[in-house]
Amino acid sequence: MAGHSKWANIQHRKGRQDAARSKLFSKLSKEITVAAKMGDPDPEKNPRLRLAVKEAKSNSVPKDVIDRAIRKSQGGDAENYEEIRYEGYGPNGIALVVEAMTDNRNRTASNVRSYFTKSGGDLGQTGSVSFMFDRVGEIVYPASAGDADTVMLAAIEAGASDVESDADGHWIYCADTDLNEVAGALEAALGESESTKLIWKPQAPTEITDVETAQKLMKLIDTLEDDDDVQNVTGNFDLSEEVAAQL
Repeated sequence: MAGHSKWANIQHRKGRQDAARSKLFSKLSKEITVAAKMGDPDPEKNPRLRLAVKEAKSNSVPKDVIDRAIRKSQGGDAENYEEIRYEGYGPNGIALVVEAMTDNRNRTASNVRSYFTKSGGDLGQTGSVSFMFDRVGEIVYPASAGDADTVMLAAIEAGASDVESDADGHWIYCADTDLNEVAGALEAALGESESTKLIWKPQAPTEITDVETAQKLMKLIDTLEDDDDVQNVTGNFDLSEEVAAQL
């Protein structure tokens, strides 16, 4: 079981500390609306919606905002969002997967292409970089949930495939199709998780040791994440301790 990605730790803290709450709430609400519109509006009968609601609650989205997002899905005026994945290379050839939900494919594609081009990157075709990632379920627990051995045992019994623990917490991974089941078993054993979601997990992250490259890459990721149509951005890189300290 490898030590957890330094970048993931930084990203985790960054998400908690820096993200504009209104923008974060908007992205989480959009996922709830789409999940409810695609399936049953009852989270207990809709696994994707259940995960979306759980993730929203873990980010302190108020209950009335969650309920409103579900009701919106049932209204005749609900937007028809399309899920699109963009793939490309950022500065220094770092592979990036960009997940978006949009009601205007042309607008989103134009914006995403522009962000990549201005950063010196290159937007590729679907499938051009996703083979470097695994689509998996990720369940995050704080360090206070238990020591590494305790969490490891609970994860194995729950059906997880991998666990990474460090001083900041525990990251538990499972097959994407098993996420609901594994998350439920872990909740019974360890309590409420900090986060439960599907992710693109890089298979062999490239370590970035150059500050200038890291700054350019982080600027591109921040620009992408700031776009209202973009839900998630994932890269196949780690930051060295020295570089991370200078960002």
